[in-house]
Amino acid sequence: MAFKGQRIIRGLALWWFACGAAVAAELQTVPVALAELPRVYRLDGVAEAINRGTVSAQTSGRVVEVKFDVDDMVRQGDVLVVIEDAQHQAGVRQAEANLKAATAKRQDAEQDFARIQGVYEKDAVSKADMDKVTNVLQQARAGEQVAQAALQRALQERAYTQVRAPYNGIVTERLIEVGETAQPGTPLVSGLSLDNMRVSVDVPQNLVESIRRERKAQAKINGKWVTATDVTVFPVADPRAATFKVRLQLPEGLEGVFPGMYVEVGFVAGSQPSLVIPLSTVVLRSEVVGVYVVDADGRVHLRHIRLGSPAGPEHVSVLAGLDEGERIATDPLAAGIALKSQRTAQVGNE
Repeated sequence: MAFKGQRIIRGLALWWFACGAAVAAELQTVPVALAELPRVYRLDGVAEAINRGTVSAQTSGRVVEVKFDVDDMVRQGDVLVVIEDAQHQAGVRQAEANLKAATAKRQDAEQDFARIQGVYEKDAVSKADMDKVTNVLQQARAGEQVAQAALQRALQERAYTQVRAPYNGIVTERLIEVGETAQPGTPLVSGLSLDNMRVSVDVPQNLVESIRRERKAQAKINGKWVTATDVTVFPVADPRAATFKVRLQLPEGLEGVFPGMYVEVGFVAGSQPSLVIPLSTVVLRSEVVGVYVVDADGRVHLRHIRLGSPAGPEHVSVLAGLDEGERIATDPLAAGIALKSQRTAQVGNE
């Protein structure tokens, strides 16, 4: 009976082994490929606002209202500060009156010119009279143009009493209070725009030529890598640190970036050969990263590997654990079942 039982166990073991081999033979595999990947250097940079400045008064007068304070968001065109405009309103009314008088004078001069011209064509007046009305008309037209320019200047001066935001942004400093007198050039409000941001990085001089040639970089924002729209390399080095200033232009409207914060930056500086595998083939076992390798005999092995940087949206580079040409299972779940069957068959065979 014992002999018969051993034969049954051995038969089951052979059956399990055959099943495992059959499952392994059905596994879809891909080779570990060697590809040229960008050589990326990681550095830390500082975020900066492109649009940052102080709005100053362009006319004189007493401040009657400050509509925004520090940390307030403003839209382009919003009124930030209101300056008393009584004198400016009076200037506009005077300029409008002067324009009306100049227009009436020009109209009278045109009527006189038309009347004298008609008579002159009939040789009823002298050429001197004709030249006189011509000069009067030209002076009247010039006077009207001067009055129009004066009105435009008065309107502009009145518009200066409402200081507006030049772009969307946030107020960082309030520099004047209600009741104070502003003069042309007096600082009123400081602010910056969060819509257009950039990152400034100090780059070691041994990387500058590669970065200048490639002009490709990414910044890590909120855990995601964002491609810079432009890379500017300054032509002058800092002799104390042996570094060059490099600026990355970030896409417009990017959220989660504020001036002064540190940002991780990845610069492309040439390329290097790297082993690449599909990201879908990678399995995680607790803290262990691995793939299922299928050898030439169809046996499945779980191989621990060390991953590198991403190689596109669907692939990843491998730093250690695999060799070029080795085949790995594309379906980790099926490979795991095949490995379990294979191990069960081996135990039964023993």
